[in-house]
Amino acid sequence: MKTYIGVDLGGTNVRVALVDETGKILQMEKEKTEIEKGCEHVVEKIISMIERLDGYKQSVGIGMGVPSPVDTKLGTMVMATNLPGLKGYPLVEKIQSHFQLPTFMDNDVNVAGMGEAILGAGVNKDIVYYVTISTGIGGALIVNEKLVSGKHGYAGEVANIVIDRNREKINHLNIGAVENEASGTALTRKGKNLFGEHIQHAGDVFDLARNGDKLALQLCDEMAYDIALMFSTIAHVVDPDVFILGGGVMKGKDVFFDKLKTYYESLVHEGMRSVQFQEALLEEPGIVGAAMLPKSYVK
Repeated sequence: MKTYIGVDLGGTNVRVALVDETGKILQMEKEKTEIEKGCEHVVEKIISMIERLDGYKQSVGIGMGVPSPVDTKLGTMVMATNLPGLKGYPLVEKIQSHFQLPTFMDNDVNVAGMGEAILGAGVNKDIVYYVTISTGIGGALIVNEKLVSGKHGYAGEVANIVIDRNREKINHLNIGAVENEASGTALTRKGKNLFGEHIQHAGDVFDLARNGDKLALQLCDEMAYDIALMFSTIAHVVDPDVFILGGGVMKGKDVFFDKLKTYYESLVHEGMRSVQFQEALLEEPGIVGAAMLPKSYVK
């Protein structure tokens, strides 16, 4: 059975794993990223961790997921807020030249979507749109098991889609950007405004809604509508077979998911209403999805 190497590079930790073609993690290594010690230190750490994987030389290739839009042609990060110094750094070239294995890199949400498309809720679907809703909102478009990253690496970055230009200005995003109105962070902010500082996260609002609190139910209803607006915008451009939803906010799916689907159907053309909405299935979408990058491109 073919094996692939996945690298999940974050600002705090880096993980590498040997993954087979069914998505089973055969071996995993984890260490602190230590970006403060420099780019070369991080590269050497990744190389050392990969070399600790049994049979790594026989793998088909290496895939890396990073917290940044990626220029997939150059193999570099377009921005690196959590990994200062790695913006524009030839990370793919460094890893590929050392191992002499095909090496690919993409945004962490993109690779999670890749994993779901190939091995999870999007199996056997031609056009998959993956969205994760947690602290923020991110997305990924996968067509025929290949990621669409875009010219500048920003394809799928749906957080800045405007769902209502009459909302308040929150941060650097557009006024009425869906991330500021329907993410877990947004629901927490709105919950605190209504119920006070004892609201610590979106789950507290969901709990109030489950107990029948009218204001909490209204907040969840508004969130469902805002997310549906985002999906309708995406659908009118992409028209996917399936929307896959992941992220921590899905823990509250019982109070908003059905409403979301109903609102979506009211916002799109009749012929688009049959699109499937599925919850993400993979337990480790980031590192498994990264490993699926070479599976997608190396036959």
